[in-house]
Amino acid sequence: MSKNQSDSIQQITNRTHTNVRFSEVDALGIVWHGHYIKFFEDGREAFGKQFGLSYLDVYKLDFLTPIVNINVDYKKTVMYGDSVFIDTTFVDSPAAKIIFQYLIFRQSDNELAASGQSTQVFVNKQHQLCITIPPFFEEWKKKNGIL
Repeated sequence: MSKNQSDSIQQITNRTHTNVRFSEVDALGIVWHGHYIKFFEDGREAFGKQFGLSYLDVYKLDFLTPIVNINVDYKKTVMYGDSVFIDTTFVDSPAAKIIFQYLIFRQSDNELAASGQSTQVFVNKQHQLCITIPPFFEEWKKKNGIL
């Protein structure tokens, strides 16, 4: 892809906010590492709601999108009582998959607390892997300026 082609591709990001709850921290008041995966899911749900790619939208079209890979890079601690912003950005791929990148910022000082990425694939309701991009997803990409 040429530089001009890549410059014209729309990057779409959702920003959502959440407060850290008591149930999400360990005995030291620090967010337990596994809850960052939940924060990513909060980001995916908000992204889907904003851009018409929610789990229910996809399910109504007879597809499921299980996660096949996810990673988290921890940068700074987040504590009980903190609020965070979750930036969820769609990453385009020519394959039949949905890739998101995440940035989690503490609201109090806008410090990057964590980053990560997830990959989801398309399967039909019989749980068979789709190796080609479903037509609705190609249309979604066009509608959002990605293709």
